[in-house]
Amino acid sequence: MTILSFLPWRAWLLAAALTFTAGSTAAQAPRYEIDPEHLSIGFLVDHVGYAKVLGLFRQAKGSYRFDEATGTLSEVRIEVDTDSVFTNHRARDNHLRSAQFLNVKDHPRMVFTADGAKRVGDRQYEITGQLELLGQRQPLTLRATWNKSSIYEIPGQGRPYVMGVSARGSFKRSAYGMNYAVANGWVGDEVELIIEFEARRQ
Repeated sequence: MTILSFLPWRAWLLAAALTFTAGSTAAQAPRYEIDPEHLSIGFLVDHVGYAKVLGLFRQAKGSYRFDEATGTLSEVRIEVDTDSVFTNHRARDNHLRSAQFLNVKDHPRMVFTADGAKRVGDRQYEITGQLELLGQRQPLTLRATWNKSSIYEIPGQGRPYVMGVSARGSFKRSAYGMNYAVANGWVGDEVELIIEFEARRQ
């Protein structure tokens, strides 16, 4: 015998209705596709203590669900093509693609996923999820700002509803086994992430 057997029938109906409503609300949260033409994923890594190298990944895609009325974020997924790494220096970029760093031959994608987020301000969020890199998954928290949501003002775009976001985060590459030049301090262990994008509501 289950606990539902002891509930009055009206209470049982109310509980069932609330469960159904909560599930329906989550399922109906609009899905957003990140616009690849307005997506920037950059990074900063220290070089021998002199200055930080600024790089980016030129190919990535992503999506998520967002309920603007409640500010609820869910189903976050961003996929980065590791072979698209670019630091404006050909030899360095080839080194970054090698097995000593991103090992793009065996690990062509870097993926961030998150089930939800914590709202910490009017338009500020902490998105704690998992970053998959070099075949390993480690926790990663992004601090994100919801900049703007509106009908796109630029002519010739079909007037989509667009959301703009800025996010920042950091991780230690050694946590993923990327240990090249960490011990001698030539290349910094901490990778600072810079993410800017526009996403279109589907």
